[in-house]
Amino acid sequence: MRMIIGGMVLAVVIGVAAGLVLTNMQTPAWRAFSTAGARVGDPGENLVGPPWRNSAREHSAKL
Repeated sequence: MRMIIGGMVLAVVIGVAAGLVLTNMQTPAWRAFSTAGARVGDPGENLVGPPWRNSAREHSAKL
């Protein structure tokens, strides 16, 4: 019984350690695959523009 519990504890420790290490090693895709000619702007902005949000609300109001 002690071996099973020990194995479960070891699996949790290895999983947490791997999660912490891999999180620190990764680079966001928008930074890793960007070039000077391909940048549109801040990746957090809506690329469609402000009118898109308003037209979606107007469409849902008509329904």
